[in-house]
Amino acid sequence: MKKTVLITGGSRGIGRASAQLFARQGWNVAVNYLHSQQAALDLVAELTGVGCEVMACQADVSIREQVAGMVREVGDRFGSIEVLINNAGIAQQKLFTDITPEDWDAMLDVNVKGIFNCCQAVVPGMINRKRGKIINLASIWGLTGASCEVHYSTAKAAVIGFTKALARELGPSNIQVNCVAPGIIDTDMNASLLEDDRCRLIEATPLMRFGTPQDIAYALLFLASEQADFLTGQVLSPNGGFVI
Repeated sequence: MKKTVLITGGSRGIGRASAQLFARQGWNVAVNYLHSQQAALDLVAELTGVGCEVMACQADVSIREQVAGMVREVGDRFGSIEVLINNAGIAQQKLFTDITPEDWDAMLDVNVKGIFNCCQAVVPGMINRKRGKIINLASIWGLTGASCEVHYSTAKAAVIGFTKALARELGPSNIQVNCVAPGIIDTDMNASLLEDDRCRLIEATPLMRFGTPQDIAYALLFLASEQADFLTGQVLSPNGGFVI
């Protein structure tokens, strides 16, 4: 029987690459999106016929009722969710003194509360089945902090703490909870970087390149696999040596 993965923020970037990889490995894939409906539908069309089932589901992960509806929709289609990948997130660069209360709340609502909402929606089913995997996307800035990204760094550090605590709590139910903290990845989120900044970041990376969404997708696939059954509460950071 095929397993099902729900990927939040699955229509673009890391989420899209992950949906493509999991689908081609035979998983049923639920692709969550908020605004990028056409991108999500195009992805479903692209993956139809590769030997799996793929569905798109719209939900704002920061809104509890929408998350509950999404999880019900996926359950109705596929029966259960074996793996949850909490990838949906937002980023923003601002001087600390320019961050508004609205900026702060939005950052925490999507990047932290969104994970809380999604986990609370799927965990009861995983506990009942005595198996499941949750993989949360953080960032190297959650490990080290980043200038002009205090609210983003705070949110991603919270994701790491959330992962470790939930792993301890759900371990006795045979549920693994892990975290991936990517380095600089060549996605739309980093497309606005100035060329000088790109060059500086590449020079600071021992492997001398940005990561690709596919690099992160392979890490997620590993953590979702049976080969990672004895890993929980861990932070895997594919960052090209940017942080060692």
